[in-house]
Amino acid sequence: MKSIITISREFGSGGREIGQKLADHLGVAFYDKELLEMASKESGICKELFEKHDESYTNSFLYSLVMGNYPVTANGRLNPELPLNHKIFLAQFETIKKLAEQGPCVIVGRCADYVLKANPDVINFFITGNMLQKKKRILERYDIEKNKVEDFIRKTDKRRANYYNYYSDMKWGEAKNYDLCINSSKTGIDGAVQLMTEYIKIKESVTE
Repeated sequence: MKSIITISREFGSGGREIGQKLADHLGVAFYDKELLEMASKESGICKELFEKHDESYTNSFLYSLVMGNYPVTANGRLNPELPLNHKIFLAQFETIKKLAEQGPCVIVGRCADYVLKANPDVINFFITGNMLQKKKRILERYDIEKNKVEDFIRKTDKRRANYYNYYSDMKWGEAKNYDLCINSSKTGIDGAVQLMTEYIKIKESVTE
C-alpha cells in the first residue's frame, strides 16, 4: 500500500473508530488527536491550546498558506508575532504535510484532504450516518442529556463545516470532494472498513 488516507466525518458517525480499525488492518500509522500533540511539540505551543481550537473556525489567511507566503522567521520557525489561532492552524498544516511525507497513514479531520490535495497518493473518505444511530453512539460516549444530544451533534457538525469551508475552497460533506462517501449506519463499522479497504485496492490498481 502506498496511499495516504484522510477521513472526514460527521459527529457520531464512528469516523475515528473506523479510521483506527482501517489503520490497524492496513498496518499503517493512525493520526487523530495524536496529530495535535505532534503539532504542539514541533511548534512549542501547549497541547491544551490545540485542543481548545481543534477544528474550530477562526479568522485566518489560507490563501497565503497554499501559496507558500505565510510568515516565518529566518530560521524557518513560525513568526512569533502571528496571532495564536494562526499559529495553531499553521502548525497543524505543517504537521500533516510531514506525516504524509513519511509514508502511508490514516489521518482523521483537520482539513487533511485539502492540505494534501496536490498529493497523487491521497485517498479521501467521508463518513456520514443516520441521526438515530449517531445519537445512540454519542450517548454511549458522552455524559450528555438525552434531549440535548441531537442539538449537540448538529452544533458540532456545524463547527466542523465552518472550519473546513473557511480554511479550504471546498464544501465539507459535498460528495464530489471525496473519493468515497460511506453511511456507517448502513454498513456498520466493520463494513465501512471493508468497503474502504476494497476501494483502496481498486484505486491503487488503477493508478499503478
